[in-house]
Amino acid sequence: MTVTAYTLAVVLDLFCLFLGYRFLLQPGPAAAGYGVPAAPKGDASAFLAVKGLRDGTFGVLGLALLAFAGARAEAWFMLCVALVPLFDTLIVLRHGGTKAVAYGIHFATAIVVLITAALLFLV
Repeated sequence: MTVTAYTLAVVLDLFCLFLGYRFLLQPGPAAAGYGVPAAPKGDASAFLAVKGLRDGTFGVLGLALLAFAGARAEAWFMLCVALVPLFDTLIVLRHGGTKAVAYGIHFATAIVVLITAALLFLV
């Protein structure tokens, strides 16, 4: 179980880094993958950069916690970070995204993050 918990934590942290990179360097495809229609007016690149920075920072912080503070600190971090995909689910649903993306990507991610947190608490 320890290997599974650590592996899931590292994979999720690296996934956050990937999402951050993608929103910073490839904002169009990243926004399309998020699941809401493009902004009808104005330039949304600043907001996409903010999301990229947020996601990338979560990845770096998660890896640092795992490396320097241990599984329990990472578990608490994951528990808190699970709020992000939960609220992303609501954002997608409220702004014209499909239920498949909202639940299949964002809600499913929240569940995986919560399972990872639970496993890390057991380590």
